[in-house]
Amino acid sequence: MMNTPSRSIATMDRRAVLTHALAGAATLSAPGWVRAKSASAHVVVIGGGFGGATAARYLREQAPQLRITLIEPEQRFYTCPFSNLYLAGLRSWESIGHGFDGLRAAGIQVIHARADDVDHSARTVKLSNGQTLTYDRLVLSPGVDMRWGAIAGYDEQAAQKAPHAWKAGAQTQLLRRQMEAMDDGGTFVMTIPDNPFRCPPGPYERAAMVAHYFKRHKPRSKILLLDAKDNFSKKALFQQGWKALYGDMIEWVGLADDGLVTRVDAAALEVETNFGTRHKASVLNVIPPQKAGFIAERAGMTDASGWVPVRAETFESRQVKGVYVLGDATIAAPMPKSGFAANTQGKLAAAAIAAELTGKPLPAAVYANTCYSLVGTDYGISVAGVYRAQEGKLIEVPDSGGVSPMDASDAFHAAEARYGAAWYAAISTDIWDR
Repeated sequence: MMNTPSRSIATMDRRAVLTHALAGAATLSAPGWVRAKSASAHVVVIGGGFGGATAARYLREQAPQLRITLIEPEQRFYTCPFSNLYLAGLRSWESIGHGFDGLRAAGIQVIHARADDVDHSARTVKLSNGQTLTYDRLVLSPGVDMRWGAIAGYDEQAAQKAPHAWKAGAQTQLLRRQMEAMDDGGTFVMTIPDNPFRCPPGPYERAAMVAHYFKRHKPRSKILLLDAKDNFSKKALFQQGWKALYGDMIEWVGLADDGLVTRVDAAALEVETNFGTRHKASVLNVIPPQKAGFIAERAGMTDASGWVPVRAETFESRQVKGVYVLGDATIAAPMPKSGFAANTQGKLAAAAIAAELTGKPLPAAVYANTCYSLVGTDYGISVAGVYRAQEGKLIEVPDSGGVSPMDASDAFHAAEARYGAAWYAAISTDIWDR
């Protein structure tokens, strides 16, 4: 939901625009040869998260004659959205987990294996279980991987003592256990990377959720945020909420004030900043710089930035024709790297692939995003935007979104918190649980 009643109406209008765009501009029958081609076409989707699972489901709905295979190594997908609420004790672990039976029931083949390699000339995908799949179209939604070594001293081994918890799973559970074991009066230190990275508001919501837990269980504790930049998503709103709910418990240090962490000593739970300042932590949460997930790089989709350039009209790769890349792995600014964004990209890419394989016109390239953040149990804030393709690039539609207002009422913040919970329930059902 948006900031005011008129903003709520605007949101519904934007969703209507997106729905119509994804439905396509025409319903003309395809020529017989195209129907024959599409009847035997095989679309392989790698990644069962917000982008990939959405693309698989919507492809099935829009072109049921296609064969669709979803590759996802995990039996159950745990979402980064709402994982911060698990850290706060406001959600159980299983409440953010989703299985794939609903997708199987829809007629999608789901294989739990890792995609290890892609051969574009042969149009094959090699899996960790020994299978090799052929495809007519390929969709990659690989999420992110950490840039190990981008911060001196921080690698996979160091993450076992100073977890990043930026992929929902064992790392998230480890961070929660460390919070529980920490003495009251300790210091929780979080390091935050420069843009781009997964979920721009995520670290600042996490700070609030850790503070919520500490306020209830370890009220003498402190939270120190060391940030590699001077501005962040919903900055003024977060800072206002932190102060209102947690007083001086949270301290944020930006780049200009020596917030850039250059070295990590995970064994000592210590970090060093660019100016040589050392900070000792009781619990150390290092969120390192990131890049597109492994298979995107392996498949030759990434450029020198480590991310994947895509065509704004369809999210087809700019590197290889017939391959579509979605979600956090892509270069899609001004769209953020969020679950909501990946979901809308998945719907558009599905419509584009279905149109291509059935001879219909491509849909209008319109995308949307809303990011809800919880600052306290009844204190939510949000940012929203609508985007479209223009001359091969994504642009934000003027006056299409915005952020929650400053100095909003308690009732407004409570409503935003409810809207966030409703969004999560709705999108989870739409993708996995129906």
